[in-house]
Amino acid sequence: MTVYEDPFESDSEEVRPGPLWRHALWAVGMAVAGVGLGWAGALFRIGPEEYGLPAAAPGPVWGYLAAWTVIGLTAAAVLRAAAARVPVYAPGRVALGLTLMGTRLSLGWRPEPPALGALAAVVLVAAVFWSAFALRGELRPARR
Repeated sequence: MTVYEDPFESDSEEVRPGPLWRHALWAVGMAVAGVGLGWAGALFRIGPEEYGLPAAAPGPVWGYLAAWTVIGLTAAAVLRAAAARVPVYAPGRVALGLTLMGTRLSLGWRPEPPALGALAAVVLVAAVFWSAFALRGELRPARR
């Protein structure tokens, strides 16, 4: 008799040791999945007008997709680096969610570079704070 295992159980708090290539592959996967889902969620705003609402802003989307791939990769790498040392709660969901929301927002709004930089800073600061919150226990001296 097999016991049902929750597919999200891997996002529970546990240390994720392993070789560097596995961490890099995970970070790339989270970034690509987040950008892909954000792009799919914004399709009705970036496609032809007969398929949905008029485009929120004109212009190409490839620069925004490339920027959010790099931003998502950086955020995922920060979260995975922390998860390799200490238990971090749901690093995959956090990386995916931050990248997805940033991509979706940027494709519908098409911000100028300073605003895009501010969005990137918010995502990266959120990833750093999420990781720092998990690392806080390791940084404290042990009590005797």
